[in-house]
Amino acid sequence: MRVLVTGASGLIGTALREALLARGDEVVALGRGDQTPSWDPERGVIDGSLEGFDAVVNLAGENIGAKRWTDEQKARIRDSRVIGTGLLARTLAAADAKPRVLVSGSAVGYYGDRGREHLLDEQSDPGDDFLAHLCRDWEAATEAAPAAGIRVAHIRTGIVLTPTGGVLQRLLLPFKLGLGGKTGSGRQYMSWITLTDEVRAILHVIDHDDVAGAVNLTAPHPVTNEVLTKLLAEVLKRPAVLPTPMFALRAIYGRELVDTLLLAGQRVFPKQLEASGFVFEHETLEKALHALLDH
Repeated sequence: MRVLVTGASGLIGTALREALLARGDEVVALGRGDQTPSWDPERGVIDGSLEGFDAVVNLAGENIGAKRWTDEQKARIRDSRVIGTGLLARTLAAADAKPRVLVSGSAVGYYGDRGREHLLDEQSDPGDDFLAHLCRDWEAATEAAPAAGIRVAHIRTGIVLTPTGGVLQRLLLPFKLGLGGKTGSGRQYMSWITLTDEVRAILHVIDHDDVAGAVNLTAPHPVTNEVLTKLLAEVLKRPAVLPTPMFALRAIYGRELVDTLLLAGQRVFPKQLEASGFVFEHETLEKALHALLDH
């Protein structure tokens, strides 16, 4: 299989590329620079042909949590996803040899802050904050692809757990020092998935022609922040009694970013993924943390 990947140098993209190569697929990265093909979404330009790929996985986008959410930074976050995705979808739709599937990134932020609400599945209503509107626009940007007969799956990814990057890597040092603790009340739900299962799920979506539309990429047992804190401390054999100092984080990153990424919650269930026969390697958080952190 010949697979085109955007965002191939990111956390998920790197692991996906390795998994595709390991099973014998040909992987082509669509990035910026001198390679062919390459793209410049801001200019609306793709250099080189996108003809003849069996599948395309679109993971490109500005890091959401890297900087304070000024109006300028929020525009960069949005444009890096919406403009690039639209350009990619239109180009694939116009190709003579179209891919059979476009797997395009999205996130559980689509659902907004839902607190301790009942389980949310792919048919649940969207939220009304910045990330919710971003995800709706991001998904809508693919519209040219299904109109041209390409199967499109929007992977609404939760918190991806791996000790080599992302949220878990950031938590390890303070927790190992005995300085970890819950965030806010700790009652907000966190919908998570290990990097291993994230990549396995993307491969599953690529390979199963009956999977289309929104697909929640989260483990089937979301937990509260308080439970995550407790389990992580137990696995690391460290105390976790000090709450995270929210005032300091808000001073550095701004209230909107901190409250949206750390205090908002969604209790998400992977209904379509499980219905299509996917079996998680790490179904519970306790099992996942032991698998990731035990040596």
